[in-house]
Amino acid sequence: MQTGPTVTSHALPPQAPADIRVALTGARGGFGRTFLAQVRALPRLVTTQLIDPDTAGVQQMLDELEFTGRGSTAAPALVSSIDDVDWSAVDVLVEATGRIDAGYDYAATAIAHGVHVIMVSKEVESLAGVSLAAAARDAGVRYLPGDGDQPANLLRLLDWVERTGLEVVALGKSSEYDLVYDPEAETVTQVDETLLAPDLGALLERGDDFAATLAARSRAVAGLKRSAAADSCEMAVVSLYSGARADVEAMHYPVARPDELADIYAARADGGLRHRDRVVDVFSMLRLPGEASFAGGVFAVVKTGDPVTWELLRGKGHVVSRSGEYACIYWPYHFMGVETVLSVLDAADGSAPERRPRQHTVLAARAAVDLAAGTRFRVEGHHHEIAGVAPVIIDREAAAHPDAAAEVSVSAYYLLSGAVLTRDVAAGELILLADLAETPEKAQAAFTAGFAL
Repeated sequence: MQTGPTVTSHALPPQAPADIRVALTGARGGFGRTFLAQVRALPRLVTTQLIDPDTAGVQQMLDELEFTGRGSTAAPALVSSIDDVDWSAVDVLVEATGRIDAGYDYAATAIAHGVHVIMVSKEVESLAGVSLAAAARDAGVRYLPGDGDQPANLLRLLDWVERTGLEVVALGKSSEYDLVYDPEAETVTQVDETLLAPDLGALLERGDDFAATLAARSRAVAGLKRSAAADSCEMAVVSLYSGARADVEAMHYPVARPDELADIYAARADGGLRHRDRVVDVFSMLRLPGEASFAGGVFAVVKTGDPVTWELLRGKGHVVSRSGEYACIYWPYHFMGVETVLSVLDAADGSAPERRPRQHTVLAARAAVDLAAGTRFRVEGHHHEIAGVAPVIIDREAAAHPDAAAEVSVSAYYLLSGAVLTRDVAAGELILLADLAETPEKAQAAFTAGFAL
């Protein structure tokens, strides 16, 4: 039997993906540790520089993690300031300082050097994200919110939901800390604070008058501070990318169990909280000891459409409103730096969808007390809050200059960092840019430029 000639293939073997050189700011923080711990599992990620004023603390953390670089590569350089960063050795910057002055400088400088940026500092994102994203487009690099924190996770969930064609009417997250009710002790605990709440036991079920139940739950836990500037900041970031707006400027913060969310975020005419569609909000997770946490996770409430489909899904355990008109789709997690490695891969490989943020809303500052001229504001504490002012999410139209819609008159909340008040401001007033001196100049310029885009 005659056969043809033998053909020898000279095709080259598939090429291994290129290494991705990563720099991390705010390396000493809790986020930094979770990120570096996960980087060890991904051979492509080569950490070249760790940036933090506390270089000794960073070294101690590296020793604890037994982090010496990848394979035979050198350990990362420890860098204390932006002046010492070698941008030629970086492909992707992960910005996690949480400080608007330093964080903005790092991100803007990285983009100018042709480096992709993963933005973890929601404080920077809330006021400069629009400008930074535009600069990144012009420079041909990627600018992405970091997976692992709620804004990016919620946007990923939103992408998935909207690709199915479902109409989203509300989206949001649970607050950082659960409310854990102990029926035997009749107490409710939030982190390390416990108070008596004897009325809460009778309020675990929603009852026939759900609005009354929600109001009673809020009264029962009134002794706990449940809202945080971090929550408002995260939802303001989501607004940038999604166009969703706050239903009320301080958000609703209902005390809720996850199986109630589809009813809670129904339209007001349908017995829910919402005054309008496509809103961002935060709820306080109520659970019993031993029950799984929502873990600061994210949710989207959608209109269902076909009632038969959603009755079938209700039978499979999905969260559907009593009326059948709404359903809640949720991811009960946010894994911080463990997930952020995915954003780094997406930035380097160009695999993430492009999002163009716009200043649909502004995270503004409303005086919580009477404030005197000369007051200097400080961002303090774990939740990066500012004494004497409350963070509020207001619509773009309310933040614009009365005579020029493309110009902003209201200050962004985090522009108050280190700023001095130049006039007396009464409780309840919004703080304006004109009311402040000594604001972070570069960050303010980015905010005002982004508002005009």
